[in-house]
Amino acid sequence: MAGDKELRTILADTCSRLFTAQVTPQLQESAEKGTWSEALWRQVEENGLTLPQVPESRGGAGGSWSDAHVVLTTAGRHAVPLPIAETMMGGWLLAQSGLDVPMGPITLAPTSLHTRLTLIRNGKGWRLEGSAPRVPWGRQAEHVVVAAEDEGRPMIALIARGAASVEEDVNLALEPRDTLTWRGAPVVAANPGPSADRLWQLGALARAAQMAGGLEYLLAQSVKYVTERSQFGRTLASFQAIQHQLALLAGHTAAAGMAAQHAFATMDARGTASLGEAAFEVAVAKVRVGEAAGLGAGIAHQSHGAIGFTYEHSLHFVTRRLWSWRAEFGGESHWSLELGREVAARGAEALWPHLTSR
Repeated sequence: MAGDKELRTILADTCSRLFTAQVTPQLQESAEKGTWSEALWRQVEENGLTLPQVPESRGGAGGSWSDAHVVLTTAGRHAVPLPIAETMMGGWLLAQSGLDVPMGPITLAPTSLHTRLTLIRNGKGWRLEGSAPRVPWGRQAEHVVVAAEDEGRPMIALIARGAASVEEDVNLALEPRDTLTWRGAPVVAANPGPSADRLWQLGALARAAQMAGGLEYLLAQSVKYVTERSQFGRTLASFQAIQHQLALLAGHTAAAGMAAQHAFATMDARGTASLGEAAFEVAVAKVRVGEAAGLGAGIAHQSHGAIGFTYEHSLHFVTRRLWSWRAEFGGESHWSLELGREVAARGAEALWPHLTSR
């Protein structure tokens, strides 16, 4: 166990050094104008940060979900403009379905539970039919991992870039969120696998970790700013109202971080059945981190005052991502309903034993 902690410390240091050196405001601004950060992607991939929890036999690093948590939290803290989360989750879905994981950036589809994609037999292969809106990095990912159906049977398929027509769009953080449409598109590989709602669950898990990292950044930057900035002959940090707001931000950041970390730990603890067994923890994490993101972004901007709303200040690179990620793969209302339905199905008497057994 101590060895695992040491390895994760090394992994965290590797991520922090790389992202601190490479993810500059200039790179973030360039990404928002549509420039793909190829050099940074190569470094991330070469350091084994894109597939930490995917088995070595399928092309991954053979690590754990806790390793994935370290990478995603650090990437969220630095607002890394790359599909690291999507590649990580897509690679795991492929491996779980018995498919090899290709190199290069990967994305996921569909990102909405209301979207249905269909696989159609074509000799010994498959063809894909359907349209998926709001696909992260759809125009730039080299492959798309698709959750589709074959006569009602859930399938996981791998589709190469260029097989879809692309309608470009962005989220509030100016990250690509494109509509991909397939019309009899060739499929690289396909196997029975998790359903679309499980893909959505993985997306929620990844976003929870990214947002938890973003909250850590907001807290650190806000404390730094109010400590250095003076008003009326006193530092802002000496005002009780500011102290109260930062205490709230610290509490929400800590709670959100623990919720996300626990969800990833549960994925490790449940083994091959992790995706279904960790549904409760993933829902809790997405709700708790989402609430904290909304409150935390407000406190951070209030603490920074007018400077925090300017494009020249780096704060918005994180807050706009928090606002965007909060709504992706289900917001608090969606996952709260899921939790409520599960609790109601178990019955009132089962609630406390269920909570204490997690």
